[in-house]
Amino acid sequence: MALNVGGKSEGEVMSDINVTPLVDVMLVLLIIFIITIPVIVQQVHLTLPKATNLPTQTKPENITVAVDKEGNIYWNTRLLASNDELKVQLRGIARESPQPEVHIRGDADARYMFVGRVLVAAQQIGIRKVAFLTEPDHLGAATR
Repeated sequence: MALNVGGKSEGEVMSDINVTPLVDVMLVLLIIFIITIPVIVQQVHLTLPKATNLPTQTKPENITVAVDKEGNIYWNTRLLASNDELKVQLRGIARESPQPEVHIRGDADARYMFVGRVLVAAQQIGIRKVAFLTEPDHLGAATR
């Protein structure tokens, strides 16, 4: 609060709020944000691919590799003893022409490392078509 110096009566208290310091602070903050935002947001301009959710076309020759939350690997429904056995199975289908698709089903509670091992094994063997199977989103884009 300030005192009114040249008013009607001496010593009367001025009840107006002085907003000049507030405006000064806000202008300084605005200038800081205008200067720093382009520096913080540094991105390479790319055209990113559009995501599509296509239904899986199940073919008899497709192979499903499942990984449970303990890291056990299943070839279709058969439990594999080790990652080496997975590689042996993958080598068998890598020689086929046309090469069947490998669908990886990872448990939602599985560690990424377990699913990553399957993916790396498929890459090392030379499998060209690898897909991840997920549960469909029942909410849909229309309800969001």
